[in-house]
Amino acid sequence: MAPSRGLLFRLRPSIQSIKSQCRRYSQFVAAATDPTLKARVFISQTTNPYLNLSIEHYLLQKTPADSTVLFLYANSPCVVIGRNQNPWIEVNLGVLRNEKLDVKLVRRRSGGGTVFHDEGNVNYSVICPTSAFNRDKHAEMVVRALKSLGAEKARVNERHDIVMDKGDKEGILKPFKVSGSAYKLTRLRSLHHGTCLLSSPNLQSISKYLRAPAKPFIKARGVDSVSSPITNVGVEISKFREAVASEFRSMYGIRPEASDSFLLVDEKAREVPEIAQGLDELLSDDWIYGQTPQFTFSTENTTTTADEPLTSAWPTILRECEIGFTAKHGRLTEVSVDFKGRVDEPSKLTLRKKLSYISSGPVEMKQMKSPLINRELHKINDWEEVLPPFSGTDGEPDVDASPGKTMNRLFGVGNYEPSVYVG
Repeated sequence: MAPSRGLLFRLRPSIQSIKSQCRRYSQFVAAATDPTLKARVFISQTTNPYLNLSIEHYLLQKTPADSTVLFLYANSPCVVIGRNQNPWIEVNLGVLRNEKLDVKLVRRRSGGGTVFHDEGNVNYSVICPTSAFNRDKHAEMVVRALKSLGAEKARVNERHDIVMDKGDKEGILKPFKVSGSAYKLTRLRSLHHGTCLLSSPNLQSISKYLRAPAKPFIKARGVDSVSSPITNVGVEISKFREAVASEFRSMYGIRPEASDSFLLVDEKAREVPEIAQGLDELLSDDWIYGQTPQFTFSTENTTTTADEPLTSAWPTILRECEIGFTAKHGRLTEVSVDFKGRVDEPSKLTLRKKLSYISSGPVEMKQMKSPLINRELHKINDWEEVLPPFSGTDGEPDVDASPGKTMNRLFGVGNYEPSVYVG
């Protein structure tokens, strides 16, 4: 999304003067690595979330160690999880994969929690010397920009998030989150980035993407997100960009006439070899799913609690069926199923071939080599091919008691209507 005319007037005489000097990737590299520029602003014209994060990572790695950089960008609809998070805990993958909005799943390189991006957000990233890093300094910079646009109640809270105090549905004044933050620190360079909700058209539907139906059944390492009430600030994107750039310029003494300190970045950035390599990594399943810390899934001893109500996540008719597995880097290392006599003999034989361990009633079967062992979880496209339905009272399969369909819903596969994946 292009900056406003007012911002470009400050950055350079006109947008035409910027475009007339249209810099190919080699010129972008020269600008990013120029040791004479101690502060600079880059503004992305692409909404590709994978490319924007790859550009950001390049700036972290390649800008001079004593420089400070502001990078502003907006993304097309996507859910962005932190480096050490579990997508099956954080994201309703069935809704994400089957809704018409075409929301992408992205794993960033920094830590922190899961966020939703669309063109109604602006993402700001500040890269600075690690010796000068402070978790609140640049959040306060963004708050000053918001206040200059009339958002007087914006402030940084104790979690380093930006919130606005406003009345809830009952009229009670409470903080609503408008921007979260995540960080990546290296020996010489540190990155602080956040996304500011300005005018997201998807504000009311964000939660459905972030309610993972499998979460109550998973015990995991890694970082869980902390949910907070959110709201749009209600300011124009172009004005926000201009205000943040202005605050950054004031903080770091960039003169208005210093046109070389500002640069528009577009799709040509993918031609930079390091950015292309980073883009390939972010797009890979090995990164998106394979970076997931080890976790276990189990339906055994799952009880309804106030914090994690199971509701219909595991239907009552299936409660006597116990399914469990351990996954490391997204691959299944152990699998167990106990149908307690509710499958017929042919199905047992099939299960013996497909599962590492199965018991039916009091007799425990021997562990055996299984096609599921070492399978990548995200590549299991239909659990109904693995898990047969329960036998009914007449000995025939009970189509309403399908562990496979329930597993499909929990793990976001099966290509059902989006409503099927919402508990």
